[in-house]
Amino acid sequence: MIEISTGKVVRVIMLTREYGPDSVNLSDYISGLNDDEKINLVAVMWIGRGSFEAEELEFAKQEARREATAPTERYLSGIPGLAEHLENGLEALGIDVANAEDDL
Repeated sequence: MIEISTGKVVRVIMLTREYGPDSVNLSDYISGLNDDEKINLVAVMWIGRGSFEAEELEFAKQEARREATAPTERYLSGIPGLAEHLENGLEALGIDVANAEDDL
């Protein structure tokens, strides 16, 4: 189970699409998340880009925690296709992104 609200992940997706992955708006938003939320955000992104399967979520979170050497906002800003990876990750985890986007 992911330990970040779907709304927060969708907000990152929307900020990435609206301002770009290297925007101050996105960086500020991600830096305001707590450590567990940041770890989960990275794990969802990794699942979405195919580095891990949805069934490996807990392992992906462990790896994200272990590999967190740079600020998460800086790491994620360098990921091409960040919004798509996050959306794909949520879908792989069985979370309907369309409904969450509508709620925002």
